[in-house]
Amino acid sequence: MLPRYFPEKLTAMTSPLVDYLSLETGNKFELILTDNFADYENQVRKGNFAISYENPLVYVNVAATHEVIATALKGKGKDKFRGIIIARPDSGITNFSDLKGKKVMIVSATSAGGFLSQKLSFQKLGLDVNRDCDLVEATANRQENVIIAVSIGEVDAGFIRESALHQADEFITPGSVKIIAETAWLPNWAVSVNRNLPTEHKEALRTALLKLNKEDRVMQAMELDGFKPAKDSDYDVIRQVIN
Repeated sequence: MLPRYFPEKLTAMTSPLVDYLSLETGNKFELILTDNFADYENQVRKGNFAISYENPLVYVNVAATHEVIATALKGKGKDKFRGIIIARPDSGITNFSDLKGKKVMIVSATSAGGFLSQKLSFQKLGLDVNRDCDLVEATANRQENVIIAVSIGEVDAGFIRESALHQADEFITPGSVKIIAETAWLPNWAVSVNRNLPTEHKEALRTALLKLNKEDRVMQAMELDGFKPAKDSDYDVIRQVIN
């Protein structure tokens, strides 16, 4: 699983799915955590993972080695999700143009909800986020670190995934951040498998994933509603944005 949270949270979120897939398919799976996004992509490209779960940008980056078999479903967007732009209420920032020349913290350059969604919205307005803003990446590429940095005034604004808005509530002063804008919808996270995996194993994994629903303990741990079938072309919008 892409390391977007601390290892303890990732383990709690993913271990039930690993156990479920092992039982449902008859093949033993184990959870492997990587240190960062770059290490994750490198490991996938080397073929070290049979199955992985990543944001749409990372999936596109590793699609030569892995193929998507399912897309995550969650919340009001279901098979799509988006980012938001946050700032302090006293920042004077109210729209995209106000961000020109401002110091903006992103989750990382490979974060879909914490950068790519916002980048796409900038493009639709004829703006270039890389040129128009002073971008800095969050420590350890954590959503909560963006929120904290905005809250204490370390940066002028931040880009995070919409669903991450309250991840740092226990660490910040209530009311110290506000939503400036909701940004472009993107295809949701991908479950991908090694392209060299036997077809029968791919289909067994897909079937097992599609059986899950939001009432299952596995989905509750992952904070998802379920999965739907997916194909590589579903992620072409990501390729258009990064090319």
